[in-house]
Amino acid sequence: MTLTQKILAAHCGKDRLAVGEMIMADVDLALGNDITCPVAVKAFEAAGGGKVADPDRIAIVLDHFAPNKDIASARQCAVCREFAAKHNVKNFFDVGEMGIEHALLPEKGLTLPGMLIVGADSHTCTYGAVGAFSTGVGSTDLAYAIKTGKLWFRVPEAIKVTLKGKLSPDVSGKDLILDIIGRIGVSGARYASIEFTGDIGSLTMDDRLTVCNMAIEAGAKNGIFPVDDITREYLAERADGKFDTLLPDSDAQYSRELTIELGKLRPTIAKPHLPENTVTLDEIAKEKIKVDQVVIGSCTNGRLSDLEAAYKVLKGNRVARGVRVIIIPATQDIYLRALRLGYIEAFIEAGAAVSTPTCGPCLGGHMGILADNEVAIATTNRNFIGRMGDKTSKIYLASPYVAARAALLGYIG
Repeated sequence: MTLTQKILAAHCGKDRLAVGEMIMADVDLALGNDITCPVAVKAFEAAGGGKVADPDRIAIVLDHFAPNKDIASARQCAVCREFAAKHNVKNFFDVGEMGIEHALLPEKGLTLPGMLIVGADSHTCTYGAVGAFSTGVGSTDLAYAIKTGKLWFRVPEAIKVTLKGKLSPDVSGKDLILDIIGRIGVSGARYASIEFTGDIGSLTMDDRLTVCNMAIEAGAKNGIFPVDDITREYLAERADGKFDTLLPDSDAQYSRELTIELGKLRPTIAKPHLPENTVTLDEIAKEKIKVDQVVIGSCTNGRLSDLEAAYKVLKGNRVARGVRVIIIPATQDIYLRALRLGYIEAFIEAGAAVSTPTCGPCLGGHMGILADNEVAIATTNRNFIGRMGDKTSKIYLASPYVAARAALLGYIG
């Protein structure tokens, strides 16, 4: 079996699973946010309400429109607060202690190897970076998981991605996953597990979190890395050391295999309006595409190493006139550490705006909406039509390094 199949088997009491098999599996953690959780609460109450299966296996993070941007979002958050209080949900994160959910939960040690995690947010697949099976579900599915502690799954086929070598300087996990999506397309891994192997030790945990975060942009059910020393080191200060370290069988069956030479990768950009429209920085730099806004943050690239990459470019410099630069640390802890390291001061001195942790403009929420025909380069995960504002606006996806360069130049280069 593949790594994903082994985790699913362990959660449904079976020794072996076949691709396409339908199973009812135990859920270790069910996640909702301020957009999706209120819908789940409504479904939960419509189904009779009552007690939740296990309040300790629920996480609610108010991150999309929080701090509340308007009355409607305030009401959404109020529903979440009331539900969390009523059911004694201890993993409830509000303004002042919250962060962008997919950066916050790993930071808190709530996502561990071998776990089965579902979340009413498509980028829940992020937690495959620590060796968990994690995937996005609908809000009614979330309600069922909260109520019963279980959920139905169809066992996915798997795509094996073998990594060779190591990344060059200024090339990151964001460039790796954009390269993969560019190769196989936004539907290339539809309802499949993308399983990484080979020289994974050359990728940091932040790289892996970014890669798994965007597995859904290739249509994948989940992305997943096996546990290694980097995983153990990352979890050492976040967990009690008790977790499963499953590995795929040597004769595991894969529907497709890819080999990526990491040393050959270049900084990569996804052009509008799909993450599969990838080109290298070397190719697109010739066009000198002017940008109106730069966004560095999100559940994809708002971690400390991402801010460090931007800091190295922006320190002692000034952003180009006419370019709005918005930097959003993904969690309170990341914000505080960046502050102590001098990153925040350097960003402000360079002319950037630094925000409290929030999803903000990534989904066209707030804190940086685009007007007609404006162009943004962002470290976010989607560049669909109208994703960040007006439907005539354009979004280019890139790493923090590339985005920071554009902030100084005023164009992608």
